[in-house]
Amino acid sequence: MKPALHEVDERTNLTASNKFELLLFRLGESASGKSHELFGINVFKVREILVMPPITEMANASVNVLGVANIRGQIIPVIDLAAVVGCKPTHGLSILLVTEFARTTQAFAVEEVNEIVRLDWKQVLSAEGQGGGLVTSIARLDGDKADTRLAQVLDVEQILREVMPQDKTIDEFKTSGPKITLPPGTVILAADDSATARSLIERGLTAMGLPFIMTKTGKEAWDRLQSISDAAVSEGKSVHDKIALVLTDLEMPEMDGFTLTRHVKGDARFRNIPVVIHSSLTGSANEDHVTSAGADAYIAKFKADELAQTLRSVLSLH
Repeated sequence: MKPALHEVDERTNLTASNKFELLLFRLGESASGKSHELFGINVFKVREILVMPPITEMANASVNVLGVANIRGQIIPVIDLAAVVGCKPTHGLSILLVTEFARTTQAFAVEEVNEIVRLDWKQVLSAEGQGGGLVTSIARLDGDKADTRLAQVLDVEQILREVMPQDKTIDEFKTSGPKITLPPGTVILAADDSATARSLIERGLTAMGLPFIMTKTGKEAWDRLQSISDAAVSEGKSVHDKIALVLTDLEMPEMDGFTLTRHVKGDARFRNIPVVIHSSLTGSANEDHVTSAGADAYIAKFKADELAQTLRSVLSLH
């Protein structure tokens, strides 16, 4: 796995062209026993890849939690990812993916790691409504070829919420402090590809008293922003009379949050609209890179108080 976690700078530079790297792995036979499907996770979320270490079983743990592992002095919960998605390992769960997600660390046990592929987000299509409740998107690994290999990108938000519901970082949005008042007629334009994340964001914005428009991808948000701008002009108004702020995830099919941010900040019509990135891609390298994309602020999922505080601060400056 020498190339698996090479220079962060090279990988972050991919975002300038709407690209990313996907770590491919397998979990064993599908529920039908007819296939060994490929799954994927953004390399940015992977801290390290290990041969399975000793696991300590925890009393009364969730059925899909194997236990905890002592990794470099840190006690980390180990999730049986095969069991979560309904696969049956044929060679055992021999590899551990240690991940950083929303400022938390956890590990996923998988059967094997295959390779890392470099993709354009345009090769990734939303899987919503396709029958896979734990899958956010499908990656077409060989582009537009008719026989392209497919990889399922799992909804980590939903998996953690189901496996470890007591985890407050992914619990229901709760916020304190006064509601936020926007200028009359303006809304927050939000984008996130995870149905679970959208539900939490909607509840959070509602609790803050913020009207919003919710979209599922960066491309959908960008298209909606342009149509709102056109409508505003036809009314003799500015897009600033309609959109107070853009709140976006980073990992999304077709167009990621980095590209959406650059589009907004690079367009004279929109550049003064604040953009806040709300993402599970945490860690200093990722958070620093957000600034280079031109975003006004970054918030880790799901920190309701931080979200409320940041929105108040950013909106007060615009």
